[in-house]
Amino acid sequence: MVDIEVQIPSAFDPFADVEQDSGGGAGVKEYVHIRIQQRNGRKSLTTVQGLKKELSYEKILKDLKKEFCCSGTVVQDKELGKVIQLQGDQRKNVSAFLSRAGIVKKDQIKIHGF
Repeated sequence: MVDIEVQIPSAFDPFADVEQDSGGGAGVKEYVHIRIQQRNGRKSLTTVQGLKKELSYEKILKDLKKEFCCSGTVVQDKELGKVIQLQGDQRKNVSAFLSRAGIVKKDQIKIHGF
């Protein structure tokens, strides 16, 4: 008999690579992760995770919603902390906004998704 390894595809987890990036060590940067999550049909959510805890998430969300004319909310997650969710695919817009406003540097932003 020949042993063949078969990998069964599973559902895509957009937060799977968080554990890889969050390894503590000297010289490790803290990244802001911007992801897209598919809802149903053409609908999607953009999530922003990894902002500093001392920032006011509600004020950032208010400015993002006003700038991009979309709806959004701040969600408290047990493992990830506070996560900003925006309606639609706003990955590039959010990245440009955060660097332009001086909240994070451009090299500290990671954009995930298809």
